[in-house]
Amino acid sequence: MHNTIFDDVFRTMIEKMPYLAVPLINEVFHTSYPEDVKIIQLRNEHQQENGEVITDSCLLIGKKMYHIECQSTDDTTMAIRMIEYDFAIRIEHAEKQGRRYRIEFPKSCVLFLRSSKNTPDHLEAEVVFPDGRVHLYSIPTIKMADYTKNSIFEKNLLMLLPFYIIRYEKKGHDLNEDPELFQILLNEYEEIRVNLEKELSETGRSELYTDLTKLIVKISDYIFREEDEIRKGLGDIMGGKVLELESERLKAEGQAIGRAEGRAEGQVIGQAQGEARLGSLINRLIQEQRIDEIQIVSTDSERREQLYKEYNL
Repeated sequence: MHNTIFDDVFRTMIEKMPYLAVPLINEVFHTSYPEDVKIIQLRNEHQQENGEVITDSCLLIGKKMYHIECQSTDDTTMAIRMIEYDFAIRIEHAEKQGRRYRIEFPKSCVLFLRSSKNTPDHLEAEVVFPDGRVHLYSIPTIKMADYTKNSIFEKNLLMLLPFYIIRYEKKGHDLNEDPELFQILLNEYEEIRVNLEKELSETGRSELYTDLTKLIVKISDYIFREEDEIRKGLGDIMGGKVLELESERLKAEGQAIGRAEGRAEGQVIGQAQGEARLGSLINRLIQEQRIDEIQIVSTDSERREQLYKEYNL
């Protein structure tokens, strides 16, 4: 199946920031996991005779398995697809009890980025077993349209923020023609940016702020790919233009420079210290939004030393 930009962004968050899924799981399944609960990411490729089945996410928390699919359209076949995915997932983890197997389906749900009045609250299918017994397969749905920016922050559902812009996708022409309406959109995203920065800086997660803003811009760039002014306005507010996670790239640069400094000193300890020192410097620059300086310190050793002194590192 062809991946969309929405699939890519959703899987990026699941793979790189799985803890963002915890509040979403709590919201849907009425659990109360702390955000730092241990999460095991299970593989999302399941081989079947007719080919590979790819799922968006499969997470293990304690002994419970959670399966979340992100769907950009209201696909009426989704219930059947979810049974297929769930069965493939659990077959791999079937428990053998003597000659009997136990197959426990994961707790599953579907996030609908776009929905209509016909999108159900639960996807359902009747399963008739060989002995004639009928079981109702029923899983909950989550609809982006049900969440305002305020409820997203109140419930800590930051994973939904990149997709929030979808509610404006049919208003591109109106936004271009009506400066006041366009300004309302920009004001809303300025509020989102401020709230996100406050939320994450207070909890010492400045890297996540950078990562999420990049993903927010990635989706808005796609939604308004034919509306240059709207795309530029949102990009200027949120900052960032690429899907590559900024903090990951910066860490990689810091590690490379640290290794180089360590080799210059001729010792492993020097290498580790160099990586840690530069990592601390990059974190400080991110926190203070001195993004332009980050690229400079990766190439200019003199400026890097000046900043080390400035921050007493």
